[in-house]
Amino acid sequence: MGLMTLLEGFLLLANALAILNEDRFLAPRGWSLSEFSVGRTKSVKGQIIGLIYATQYLRVPLIVLKIH
Repeated sequence: MGLMTLLEGFLLLANALAILNEDRFLAPRGWSLSEFSVGRTKSVKGQIIGLIYATQYLRVPLIVLKIH
């Protein structure tokens, strides 16, 4: 497994997280950012929700990286 294959895998994972729709997928399962209070963001679930929302801000750089 080469470095390029590993980077491509991370790119695909980031893309999968970036395209998740909050209204259709995250909110019905209780994974909405608005449902979490400040103190609960230290949990594993809070960290994953933070990761999902952070990757959604990276949509434009992800598009640029996918055009290689």
